[in-house]
Amino acid sequence: MSSACPVSRFSKIFLAPFCPSVKRAFRSLFRIEAYGLENIPKEPCIVVSNHRSHLDPPVLNSVFPEPLRFLAKEELFKVPILGKLLPHMGALPVKRGSGDLEVLELALELMHFGCKVGIFPEGTRADPGEFLRPKLGVGLLAIKSQRPVLPVYIEGTDKVFPRGAKFPKPGHPIRVFIGKSKVYYDEDNLKGYRRVAEDIMESIKELARAKDSEHSRIP
Repeated sequence: MSSACPVSRFSKIFLAPFCPSVKRAFRSLFRIEAYGLENIPKEPCIVVSNHRSHLDPPVLNSVFPEPLRFLAKEELFKVPILGKLLPHMGALPVKRGSGDLEVLELALELMHFGCKVGIFPEGTRADPGEFLRPKLGVGLLAIKSQRPVLPVYIEGTDKVFPRGAKFPKPGHPIRVFIGKSKVYYDEDNLKGYRRVAEDIMESIKELARAKDSEHSRIP
């Protein structure tokens, strides 16, 4: 297995050399603070986060030390500016109606090659301050892969780039809280997938309830 997640030639030549500077500028522009960086596994893992804004994928990539590969609905790739950047930030479009097995195989392949895969368990954006019931797919992936699942809670993106807005408006701070990872060894059936999916979503909610606890913060 490769120790490094593969990237496109364009990204390697034109984006990678400037990545640290671009990330710092992005975090500064959007007033992003991240907590719990010490919890990020070194090995491939599944990064699961709440989802309230189209800004969530680039925000997560700006705080993680290595690029996350996102399985994101293809509608995101039609958003002005963001849609052009997503492919070079490791996002992969998932067509509406794609089966769980198709998405599972893609995610497993990415982790096999050393990638950290980012997924939004809710499947779509929730209203401000709300959480949606998770889809079964995240539980299926966690059980099938037996990779660490890393919960993340994002706060503030729905104020900077709310639903219906064409462009983000920096100003309100954005905070990212990273919890502790967990490997799931549950029943490999629908009951197990549902139980694990609910547990994963609960771990994200717990981060929302336990904000401001002591964690290392990104410089």
